Amino acid sequence: MRILVTGGAGYVGSVSAERLLAAGHDVVVLDSLVTGHRAAVPVGARLEVGSYGDLEAVAALLERERIDAVLHCGARSLVGESVREPALYYRENVVGGVALLDAMTRAHVGRIVFSSTAAVYGVPESSPIPEDAPLRPINPYGETKRAFEGALAAYGAAAAIRSVTLRYFNVAGATEQLGEDHDPETHLVPNVLRAAADGDELTIFGADYPTRDGTCVRDYVDVADVADAHLAALEATALADARTAEPLALNLGNGGGFSVREVLDAADRVVGRPIPHRDGPRRTGDPPVLVADATRAADILGWRPQRRDLETMLGSAWEWRRLHPAGYGD
Repeated sequence: MRILVTGGAGYVGSVSAERLLAAGHDVVVLDSLVTGHRAAVPVGARLEVGSYGDLEAVAALLERERIDAVLHCGARSLVGESVREPALYYRENVVGGVALLDAMTRAHVGRIVFSSTAAVYGVPESSPIPEDAPLRPINPYGETKRAFEGALAAYGAAAAIRSVTLRYFNVAGATEQLGEDHDPETHLVPNVLRAAADGDELTIFGADYPTRDGTCVRDYVDVADVADAHLAALEATALADARTAEPLALNLGNGGGFSVREVLDAADRVVGRPIPHRDGPRRTGDPPVLVADATRAADILGWRPQRRDLETMLGSAWEWRRLHPAGYGD
């Protein structure tokens, strides 16, 4: 296949592009480089700097590059920023996403995989969370992802676009060449490793939850496993594949969850020393447990995470940080 990866200069997008190339596919990366990194685009992929929301430019790109399928990883993805600037999130994640679908329709590209989020579930009624749980996002970020999922279903019916949506919570880890480099950084694992490297004290937000050690429990999936899922989902969008005769939404998960304290303990073992931290108050809106039920991804795509333990994920992330102390340096 010839695949367009939106957001392919970002963390998940770049590792997914690397995996697609390794599988023998041709890859074009479309990224504005507002939050992505030119150096993260894997060798062998061609970078097109621009916005997936530019209908005319994207339609021309799809036709010029003879694209067969789209992996849509591009999006605004900071919960706090979405609360402060909801218009930005609706413009880019929803309006921009619809423009991408219009460009695909114009260029007769009928296959897309959407890298979504388990934030569409909001605060679930039970855990692990199945795909048929109510979609009740509690912030504009999750709401805009849910809105684009709805657009995918509508375009599937009206324009015969086959789609797979993958929903997941936290991603961690790195490959030999590619890792996580965000500014600002809001994710636990890179902030834990930053504290290990810099000696800064990390704050645990809430140590009195009704969990096994009092801290929040979250699902973590290795970034390379997410890339494997993207590849399997793209293959499932083939015209003759009955799995995507209707829009398909699947969770990705690790089969369980890890507490904040378990992440810290594993990081202590990986880096070889205790990481300074203190207990702080809870953050508003943090549920005690968020874990996805990924049974359907195994049943339908044959996908199962291969890098399930924390030390594997943290170890690859720590090694990448050790070799890239300034990130991508741009």
